[in-house]
Amino acid sequence: MRLLLISNSTNAGEAYLAYPMPRIGEFLRGIREVAFVPYAAVTFSYADYERRVQARFSELGIRVRSVHRAADPAAMIRRAEAICVGGGNTFALTKKMQEQGLMRAIRNRVKAGVPYVGWSAGSNVACPAISTTNDMPIVEPESFRAVGAVKFQINPHYLDANPEGHAGETREVRLLEFVAANPRRYAVGLREGCMLRYENGRLELLGSRPMRIFKKGLPPYEVQPGDDLSFLL
Repeated sequence: MRLLLISNSTNAGEAYLAYPMPRIGEFLRGIREVAFVPYAAVTFSYADYERRVQARFSELGIRVRSVHRAADPAAMIRRAEAICVGGGNTFALTKKMQEQGLMRAIRNRVKAGVPYVGWSAGSNVACPAISTTNDMPIVEPESFRAVGAVKFQINPHYLDANPEGHAGETREVRLLEFVAANPRRYAVGLREGCMLRYENGRLELLGSRPMRIFKKGLPPYEVQPGDDLSFLL
């Protein structure tokens, strides 16, 4: 498999997809066209999303074709040279992907070695389930089941603390709840500006910040870029 799972599309004060573009370009070297899944968009159109991503991918010489334009989106995925899934609302994304048979189609293509790039919600759906998303369930999918390209759960946009004055649960508490309810699963807190790359059987943390690891029976701990992550596989 070849996966590039990105926490967030845009760092504060930067242009859209600015920080991950060099890594995306490296990862998709030699690719001429990607099948793009825009279904996490809610407050803007799929066509607008496609145009936005195309504007950046044009810098790499890559054509973006959105599955929303296809009569048979799953067939487009089955023919795709590479697959890209954008961020937004994970529940909206999951519902549409399940309705169109894209979870299975993407799983099969990824297992066959087709490159997959996702950010935010697009990273969530690469996991076994969407249970560690930050998003509100604005629509109801068939289930929480996702692509399952990796065996662990990702919490993108991971934050270490709540805003000042907020007395609710921290992100860490929510992830501790997840691993308590799902003791066989690891969950990882992927901070903004970071991504996970899986190639040649090796999982690597990219970025300048550590990643937080959650597993039932273990206190949460940090791993650094360059650390061995084979335990997640």
